Amino acid sequence: MGEKEVKEELGKGKLYGALVVPADFTSSVTALTGPSATGNPARPQLSVLTNQSASSVGSSMARQATTTAAERASLQVGKQLAAQVGAQQSELPTAARVLLADPAAVTVKDGHPLDSHSGLGLSAFYYALVLVVCGMLAANVISGQVDHALGYTHNDMGPLRIHRPLIRATRVQSLAMSSTLMAALSLLMGTLVMVGAIGIMGMDASHLPLLWLYSVAAIAVTGIGALTLLAVFGTPGMLVVTLVFIAMAVPTAGATTPIESLPGFYRFLAEFEPLRQISGGVRSILYYDAQGDAGLTRGWVMMAVGLASAALFGFGTTSWYDRKGLHRTTAAQAQPEEPAVKA
Repeated sequence: MGEKEVKEELGKGKLYGALVVPADFTSSVTALTGPSATGNPARPQLSVLTNQSASSVGSSMARQATTTAAERASLQVGKQLAAQVGAQQSELPTAARVLLADPAAVTVKDGHPLDSHSGLGLSAFYYALVLVVCGMLAANVISGQVDHALGYTHNDMGPLRIHRPLIRATRVQSLAMSSTLMAALSLLMGTLVMVGAIGIMGMDASHLPLLWLYSVAAIAVTGIGALTLLAVFGTPGMLVVTLVFIAMAVPTAGATTPIESLPGFYRFLAEFEPLRQISGGVRSILYYDAQGDAGLTRGWVMMAVGLASAALFGFGTTSWYDRKGLHRTTAAQAQPEEPAVKA
């Protein structure tokens, strides 16, 4: 790539790092054996560019690889120069001979500098993780409260146990009510997350209206997806939710360990795991000026796909439960109970 293209790719998070060989490198090397060699020739330069915004570990790995390559290349060029100079090398000043042995100067630079309060390129990942956790926790609370309001479960408030009269509702109706509440609650939770992260913690952020909208959408989609799993699987649904949104999502998010260094199974999961898609969009907003091809477009598209998949799976399965007569209560349980009479 040309240097301009490299900087554009670094600015979209598509490269973990780069080794820049300047256009005048060959002429600078040649000058070391030319007439100016006895004077003060300019030392050839090789630049290693890092990119913490793409991945802290990935950037470190890229830096190590490119620095090692540049240093070895410099030594190899030095051997070729020494062979070219031959016996004349002894006539050169000591400083020139040392320079001839290792001619290139390797410098490390930040290829895409971040603001000081960006968590070394991890603020986007942790912000996205908070959004996912908020969606999960809200789904769990909403599911329990809807069941309590309909009288399917009791609610313990300290020493008090409250059990409301049973209101018959189909599984589809319960899921619809829970999803509507989740969408409404996400407006508040998205706002609170931004206030906490930016207003209280001081996280660097730009495009605040877009970040708020994306945060609300991420919480809503995650919560509705979790509600779907709870509605379909019942009590074991929370285990499935934790597995999908946390256990398999964190290793495949690409925030610390680069996706390319993961085993094949995790690279496959990374293509659709929610946390990676959400964090990619957040990273684009926070680090890459909200560029669509830096992860924001993919984030929106994958959230839309996830919402559609959750709706089809959730309402399709619960509708099948209802048609098969797999109700949550029997007809007898739906009747109001007679008051208890002491003997």
